[in-house]
Amino acid sequence: MTHTLVLHGGAGTIPLDRMGPGEMDAHHAGLRAALLAGHRVLAAGGAALEAVTAAVMALEDDPLFNAGRGAVFTRAGVQEMDAAVMDGATLRVGAVAGLRGPRNPVLAARAVMEHSPHILMAGDGALAFLRGHGVVFEDDAYFHTTRRWDALQRVLAGPGQVRDDADRHGTVGAVARDAAGHLAAATSTGGMTGKLPGRIGDTPLPGAGTWADGAVAFSATGHGESFIRTAAGHELSARMRLAGEDLDAASDAVMAGLAAVGGDGGFIAVDAAGRLAMPFNSGGMYRGWVGVDGVAHTGVHRDALLRHPVVLAAPAGTR
Repeated sequence: MTHTLVLHGGAGTIPLDRMGPGEMDAHHAGLRAALLAGHRVLAAGGAALEAVTAAVMALEDDPLFNAGRGAVFTRAGVQEMDAAVMDGATLRVGAVAGLRGPRNPVLAARAVMEHSPHILMAGDGALAFLRGHGVVFEDDAYFHTTRRWDALQRVLAGPGQVRDDADRHGTVGAVARDAAGHLAAATSTGGMTGKLPGRIGDTPLPGAGTWADGAVAFSATGHGESFIRTAAGHELSARMRLAGEDLDAASDAVMAGLAAVGGDGGFIAVDAAGRLAMPFNSGGMYRGWVGVDGVAHTGVHRDALLRHPVVLAAPAGTR
């Protein structure tokens, strides 16, 4: 009956020497809230796909993270969001790319998976399809945050004005193993600050930034082009399925492959036995996990994860 939920809030963290106590606490609180949302599903016997959706929705609703409400701006000063979900038990996938409007892009990806014959949708056709299937939309003001707008101005002013990785990028994601042994992954992002309009990264591409099958579930964050070039999610699975590597060895190899093409960032993964990995080669990665005991573990930089003593038990009857 083991179940495991792992999540990330992006590899673009604020450096420790610039992060005040209030900011640190707020990021840990956001990660805990997302862990609670997903854990409630798993503790009630729910499916991994439902758990990762719930966890990513919580991160999309938190303006601290680069997804949904906290999405970064393109060079043109607009927001274009990508998301994907994948069910490891069935290999069903849904994804959206370059969209403005859906309050929770992860739910837009679910709608594509569940209500269309397609995998990836974008553009006006995608927006019309999503409205027709009841996906909630918000206006531009909902997604506009001063922090992300100011980061765009620094990026446009030139490299010397960019303060840190948190100015440039970030992504959120979750992977889970449920009590039935099934795996699932979900990833959502606003992309890269100052990206060219129309740029699409690794997040909505199965096998690159998002992947789940019977062996492993994977969600990436960082320099998306590098994850695409190395097919990082599928590479992790292939090493485990075909080469017989365990999760740790396969994760090390995938990270080495990313570094070889100049990529930075990290990923989260969970295997069929509930073992987890959270490697990264950047200065930090917002991350956390919770197991069947309901105790949350969260981290930001390279220091040890905090173990939160409050048990995140699901209320009776909650799904």
